[in-house]
Amino acid sequence: MITTPALTPTSRVLTWCLHLLLFALLALAAVRAVAADAPRAAAVVATALACGAVYAVGPLLPSVKTSRRAAAWWLLAVGVVWLALLALTPDGVWVAFPLYFLQLHLLSRRQGLVAVIATALAAITAFAAHQGAFVPAAAIGPVLGAAVAVAVVWGYQALYRESERRRNLIKELTAAHADLAEVQHEAGVLAERERLAHEIHDTLAQGLSSIQLLLVAAERTLPDTAGTAARYVEQARQAAADNLAEARRFVVALAPPALDGTTLTDALKRLCATTSVRHRITARFHLSGTPVPLPTTHEVALLRIGQAALANTVRHAEASTAEVALSYLGGYVTLAVVDDGIGFDSEHSGFGLTAMRSRAEALAGTLTVGSVPGHGTTLSVRLPVEPKERP
Repeated sequence: MITTPALTPTSRVLTWCLHLLLFALLALAAVRAVAADAPRAAAVVATALACGAVYAVGPLLPSVKTSRRAAAWWLLAVGVVWLALLALTPDGVWVAFPLYFLQLHLLSRRQGLVAVIATALAAITAFAAHQGAFVPAAAIGPVLGAAVAVAVVWGYQALYRESERRRNLIKELTAAHADLAEVQHEAGVLAERERLAHEIHDTLAQGLSSIQLLLVAAERTLPDTAGTAARYVEQARQAAADNLAEARRFVVALAPPALDGTTLTDALKRLCATTSVRHRITARFHLSGTPVPLPTTHEVALLRIGQAALANTVRHAEASTAEVALSYLGGYVTLAVVDDGIGFDSEHSGFGLTAMRSRAEALAGTLTVGSVPGHGTTLSVRLPVEPKERP
């Protein structure tokens, strides 16, 4: 297949100028032969017309534009007729100039250069034969024309390749920008959902829980004779209980799916079990310390870091076992993932580790990675927590 540059309005004008130049030079050769009353004027006119006809057929054939082989055969046919014209009149030498551009444009880089050199040699030889002697000055025209054609066509092709490279780069940057915008949008939505869940839990749910507890206490202190008041208190307590359940449903709906209706411990256990079933690795979960209720942001961060760490182990570590440990100690919660894989150079961290570290630092925590090639990897994240009693 020919990989020629796509035609722009400017290149179309240049193409038509090249066509007109070739026909004008053929017409000039024919007119000069007739005006000079040359002995072979009729043959020159006929050959010029034949060359023009063969040339005109090429742009009409789709195969010439898509196949180098077809283009080569067409150029060969034009060249044969041109050589016949060149044998009849020295004015055919000037037709070599538009032929240079055709050969460089339609043939491969090496084939085009060979064809240009052959065409220039044919023009110089034929002109010398018509003059009866070789004059160095007669070679300047064909050689200079060939050099100009090579410089122009190769320069244009280089510019076109650079333009295409830049266009593809812009297209890739545009696509990357769109992907980044989508990721940022999704991250913003998730962050807002987590914030709303946290706010609902710490405000509405806590307030409704307090109201319910106060109403229960009031109901117990009312005398038995205050039946109407007790009934109202019971109704208020039931309304508070119903709204508390509704608030909790909001919190559950806004929380991450993996933590829906479960604890962080259960989510990590399920993660290890799923990893062991789906991949050729044994993942085990360990819990130490007394679990305390954590803010939703902390649970989400720890779960996501655990998921990412195990995913890296499965994809890159070639490990047979992985230990996931969650510990609560001294106002801190720590999650550690240890594998017996091939390890890596921890000084060259990728995007995954950077993202995990950002999650930890956003919650005033730390993430450490220890790995030596051939001796496994240990990843640990430590977050400060302020235990909060959930209603």
